[in-house]
Amino acid sequence: MTEPGPDRARIRFHPDGSAPREVRVPAGTTLFDAASWNGIAVDSTCGGHGTCKKCLMRVIEGDVPVSRVDPRAFTPEQLRAGWRLACRAAAEQDLVVEVPPLVTRPKAATVGVGRQVVLRPAVQKRCVTLPEPSLADQRSDLERLRAALDDLEFSADLRAVRNLSRAMRAADGVVTAVIVDDVLVDVEPGDTGARCYALAFDLGTTTVVATLLDLVTGTPAAVASVLNPQQPHGADVITRISATMMDPSALDRLTALAHSALDGLAGEVCAEAGVDRREVYEIALAGNATMVHLALGLDPEPLGVAPFVMAGREFPGLTARDLGVQVHPGARAYVFPALGAYVGGDVVAGALASGMDRDRRIRLFIDIGTNCEIVLAAGDRLLATAAPAGPAFEGAAIRCGMRAAPGAIEGVKISEDDVLLDVIGDVEPLGLAGSGLVDAVAALVSTGLVDASGRLATADDPGVPPGLAARLRTVGEERAFVLHAGPQHDLCLFQRDIRELQFAKAAIATGWSLLLEEAGLTQDDVAQVVLAGSFGSYLSASAAVRIGLVPGVSLLRIVSAGNVAGEGAKMALLSVRERAAARALLEEVRYVELSDRPDFNDRFVDRLAF
Repeated sequence: MTEPGPDRARIRFHPDGSAPREVRVPAGTTLFDAASWNGIAVDSTCGGHGTCKKCLMRVIEGDVPVSRVDPRAFTPEQLRAGWRLACRAAAEQDLVVEVPPLVTRPKAATVGVGRQVVLRPAVQKRCVTLPEPSLADQRSDLERLRAALDDLEFSADLRAVRNLSRAMRAADGVVTAVIVDDVLVDVEPGDTGARCYALAFDLGTTTVVATLLDLVTGTPAAVASVLNPQQPHGADVITRISATMMDPSALDRLTALAHSALDGLAGEVCAEAGVDRREVYEIALAGNATMVHLALGLDPEPLGVAPFVMAGREFPGLTARDLGVQVHPGARAYVFPALGAYVGGDVVAGALASGMDRDRRIRLFIDIGTNCEIVLAAGDRLLATAAPAGPAFEGAAIRCGMRAAPGAIEGVKISEDDVLLDVIGDVEPLGLAGSGLVDAVAALVSTGLVDASGRLATADDPGVPPGLAARLRTVGEERAFVLHAGPQHDLCLFQRDIRELQFAKAAIATGWSLLLEEAGLTQDDVAQVVLAGSFGSYLSASAAVRIGLVPGVSLLRIVSAGNVAGEGAKMALLSVRERAAARALLEEVRYVELSDRPDFNDRFVDRLAF
């Protein structure tokens, strides 16, 4: 390595599975910032604040002092080997750094429960034969096209008019007009009516899902998902909003990252289906208000402070290029309208797909995540709210937590003498996914190792099964339960982890219970609970009921609906009627704000017990 410069440091990153990247940054820049600024993926859920302890890197050459936070994340042997938390490792000299692999494709629900719709997309392709001009018929090309499509009224993009004359003469007057809503976006030579596609996106805080739809048949042609590349700026929307408030340039970076995810997925699904990008004429996007604001380059700061104001509920007139998606140059974009700052378009899309406004039964729609959105359908009334669950379900606040990826424990069963783990990929356990966390705590409650207050037992407590006593330990000053004895270190569930889940489930339970109370109902009146999103797909219904996360109804009345936000986005592309239904939901749903309720804290405390 060369001697460090007076004000710059050279860092050579070695990302797993990728070619080395060398960057130069101001001396004192953290490895986390140096990597993030230069497009090198870093696993992080706290946005570089030193709390999630997931941004692990190993210094191979050079020296970085051990920070006060590092000993909480690494063993003494790992520290001597050069492991550091990237957000606390300042590059004061030239360094060579190993970057562990990042899970870019977590286990996620790419499909969900939807409804059949009447195929009536906004995109229309009409093949017509235009008569040749003559001295006796000197109408313009556009006038000829309007006459041939006399049952339609439309305006014309300049691009379409440019292509019209060339298309006519290239195919002896046989052309296909491409109209989106009431805008002529292209005129193609010949009959291309059999090739017509659209893209549906679910822009989630954690995962982005894309589905390519064949608008002729109404069927999916390809689907793909990827980890939201905004993750290094925080696991939740509040952290990402904070990032834009602390750094004026962060908004542009977050917008560019959203665009790269959407455009990358667009290219992937088109390649898989053998579809030219130019054959995609419309996209639809469902996302929470913060994700939509960031994707559109809108300042999200007002969403993070009272009174929580959005730049807009609806964004008509958007194009695919406004969202960074390079498909047909004239492609339009439909973004689902939002109910509020914390009940966004993804919830509207999910409610649409779930038919929450079409069923007379009492139904609860619960999308569990860092911010939990809840919709109650009670006859002709629709109520909605959002509960601040925190990042426990994403593994961010859990000592051994991780995303649902190979090596993550997603299911836990505890008997009196054994612990059985369900691990994604059937490999050596690496950490605990959110569904596994709920399972583990529910199992500990059932075996009496966690009492109603959330206290974890010790090995000396009466009634502890002898076969489990050795798993109950004190690590430092904190109680822990060993889930898996690993070759290098044990995977433990700590008392603090149980508290994190306890606070999350109390916030969610407070939300749905207050909605029921607002409607004059009790949980006994609930006919169905719809668990939405990827987390809901893998969550054990019995475990969720056992800890009080969802109402104590029959397990047969709890439905895992999967990626209903993505299903809603697909429905909007397949039928303009469904877009009208989504718009109507804005008028039908009454939003209940929990933060201004004086009794919220008391209700929250009441729901803490398991």
